[in-house]
Amino acid sequence: MKPPIVVLDGHALNPGDLSWQPLAALGELTVHPRTAPADILARAAGAPYLLTNKTPLLADTLAQLPQARYIGVLATGVNVVDLAAARRGGISVTNVPAYSSASVAQHVFAMLLELVSRAAAHDQAVHQGRWVASPDFSFTVAPITELADKIMGIVGYGAIGRRVAAIAQALGMRVVAAVVPGSPAQAAAESRDVARWPLDDLLAQADVVSLHCPLTDQTRHLINAPRLAFMKPTAYLINTGRGPLVDEPALAAALRENRLAGAGLDVLSAEPPPADNPLLSAPRCLITPHVAWASVEARRRLLAAAADNLRAFLAGQPINVVN
Repeated sequence: MKPPIVVLDGHALNPGDLSWQPLAALGELTVHPRTAPADILARAAGAPYLLTNKTPLLADTLAQLPQARYIGVLATGVNVVDLAAARRGGISVTNVPAYSSASVAQHVFAMLLELVSRAAAHDQAVHQGRWVASPDFSFTVAPITELADKIMGIVGYGAIGRRVAAIAQALGMRVVAAVVPGSPAQAAAESRDVARWPLDDLLAQADVVSLHCPLTDQTRHLINAPRLAFMKPTAYLINTGRGPLVDEPALAAALRENRLAGAGLDVLSAEPPPADNPLLSAPRCLITPHVAWASVEARRRLLAAAADNLRAFLAGQPINVVN
């Protein structure tokens, strides 16, 4: 009999355009599109192999799942699992690193190019009839900014940060990285001869700041009111990392008071956000619903890697174990 494999929240990874066959080949697969907190225990009970994206598997839950032996996180970040509790319970936890680097870097520039070129606003004006009625062959609805020769500041120079740097350089931008001395990211920056500045210096001089660092106690609200005050009023902030890297009321205030040219955010502190999140009504604030990772190609890689992780665990040669 094939062992039970339960996916607790498969909809984000596979809304129907991919095949679950790589995982189904390894056991008796049950896929739940979403799992409410009240349903976690009932759905996970009896299954030795669990996969989750955002459904939390915390200590009190794991204590009630004695048959669990493996948790595959369908993402790179693993904060949805209590790693220490899993270790105590003899549960291996794996993640999928680096599957979305190209997708996220592309999304950084999708947002940035919209902010500086305003293609959607110009398209809307055309479709409203403004070009048809214009006395001129050309008109603008907002200033258009050229990225060439501007400074791209990257906070967190890992796999995604390096991809962002390469695209920025292709556009003629000067790239600088804010990294912690002695960290692996520092070594990566040095190996590629990217300029390295202290964070506050980077914020003060960069024309674009793109966040790619992990969320830790040290980086929570890394971009706060004092640091936003360092930034130029012509600068743009892009966040495809984690929402809590940014103090959201402080960013909203900076945008409302014209102390920042614009922001592009793919992540917020709560997802989905409450209706009163101040950024939802802030001017020049482009927000996408945490989709930078979600290209078809990236999701296909994620699903294949998740199956590889479980296959390796079943073979007694686990990979990508994070606890």
